Amino acid sequence: MGTFQVVCLLGATGTGKTAAAIALAAAFGGEVVNVDSRQVYAGVPVLTAQPTAAEMAACPHHLYGDTPLDVAVAAGDYAVRARAAAAAIAGRGRLPLFVGGTGLYFRAILGGLAPIPPVPADVRATVLADWERLGPGAMHAKLAAADPDYAARIAPADRQRVTRALEVALATGRAFSDWHRQGDPDAPDYDVVRLGLSLSLDELIPRLGRRIESMIAAGAVAEVEQALVRYPADVPGLTGIGGPEIAAYLAGVRNLKETREAWLSNTRAYAKRQMTWFRKEPGVAWFAPDDHGALLAAVARRIAGQGA
Repeated sequence: MGTFQVVCLLGATGTGKTAAAIALAAAFGGEVVNVDSRQVYAGVPVLTAQPTAAEMAACPHHLYGDTPLDVAVAAGDYAVRARAAAAAIAGRGRLPLFVGGTGLYFRAILGGLAPIPPVPADVRATVLADWERLGPGAMHAKLAAADPDYAARIAPADRQRVTRALEVALATGRAFSDWHRQGDPDAPDYDVVRLGLSLSLDELIPRLGRRIESMIAAGAVAEVEQALVRYPADVPGLTGIGGPEIAAYLAGVRNLKETREAWLSNTRAYAKRQMTWFRKEPGVAWFAPDDHGALLAAVARRIAGQGA
């Protein structure tokens, strides 16, 4: 359908992207498209901090909570779905708002990630067997030797991302980060407004602590307990931060206080990695999380053709 305008709203976990997205949607007739690799999963809306029912009712939201917990989601495949959602939104005369904290998904959607050939099933099985045999530390070290750039961006315990990078390298003979740098020649020609929400890590940590407390109060532990009735603890949808910590609590490995502390520590480390990634992205205009007035003014200027 040719070039159309999209807004990308990015930022680390806990920086208030949902509230800002709703404000943007209300002001500019927008619809939100998820760009968070954990919020795609069904059955764990509290654990993954998906928008609440009230927030989703404020404007249309797309690609949240529609993927089974045992299905891994590759960035390139997700980009196809997100681009289709954006085209449908623009076709209705509304503004697509890509919102989330997964830098790799943003890069894939906007064309910064080359389409990666399908990985043969036997290669995937070999890498998963190695993970079970060697464990997270050894597999992350293996990735660090093969692809230090990508290994530095992900946690050793992130099975989905570590094994994905290793299986791609094994199947294609090229590092995962090489595919990132190549770019996608078939990417849509969007007119992109890039916005970011930012806080210092010292300012963010108390917000993250409060957020974890509210997630526990809202039923995150019960979500994981119910999920573990159907799935093993290492399915893709439960390996994001919060899932392993709660699973350890339910197994009696940690008490609730230790669970909170581990969850906050791991969330802090993840937020730091997100900040590092997003600060390297070009053309992002940065705003304080609650400064919706400045955010809306920047988009209004850009839509009016005056530049952000």
